[in-house]
Amino acid sequence: MSDAWLWLGLFILLAYTLEAITGFGSTLVALSLGALLLPIDDLLPVLVPLNILMSGFLAWRNRHQVQWRLLLATVLPGMLIGTSIGYGLRHWLDDGPMKLGFGLLILWFALRELLRGAPQGHRPSWMTRLQTGAAGISHGLFASGGPLLVHALAGTALDKAPLRATLLCAWFGLNSLLTLAFLHDGSLAPALPRIGTYAPLLVLGALTGEYLHQRLAEGHFRTAIHLLLCLCGVLLCWRA
Repeated sequence: MSDAWLWLGLFILLAYTLEAITGFGSTLVALSLGALLLPIDDLLPVLVPLNILMSGFLAWRNRHQVQWRLLLATVLPGMLIGTSIGYGLRHWLDDGPMKLGFGLLILWFALRELLRGAPQGHRPSWMTRLQTGAAGISHGLFASGGPLLVHALAGTALDKAPLRATLLCAWFGLNSLLTLAFLHDGSLAPALPRIGTYAPLLVLGALTGEYLHQRLAEGHFRTAIHLLLCLCGVLLCWRA
């Protein structure tokens, strides 16, 4: 492996450790760091199948908390349409505009989390569906629709645990479809050796994160990773 792919292994370990500590999206962290060294089109066929393993396990473990009506009536329809659009747009964009768009996305999310104010009230259903579609486009482009989807669903009355379980099901389904798309366009097969190489890092990251979760302050980790994402967003925009 080249130095860039070795660094990606470190980023993956960091990303899944942080997700186990804070519940924060592992793909967003790994992709934002990895995109500083490698093309996004090369990263996605590796990171998306890896995410299936983690989200599938967690979704099954928390299946009793899934809100199926919200998932089937609101989340999946908008996300499926948006993801299809985003995946199609990837073939029309080169790496520069994709890095710029992704940099702006993670800057928005990181700054929003750092400056988070009071929760917003309920939104009209049409706005939730529109924002869900936008989250799907982001997911099709970068496999990182989480920030926008969480924002879209912020006006729902769900508690934290049912919302998390519902989102895990959405990521498992959408990333499974993206993986089939990568298989169809030929980008998955070359990535399989790297996926197999990185898979043990998911277990190590989950175990390390679970250990640290019991001993360290979650808020400090959240602040640190959002500051790191701000830096990544600036660097991506600058290098786009």
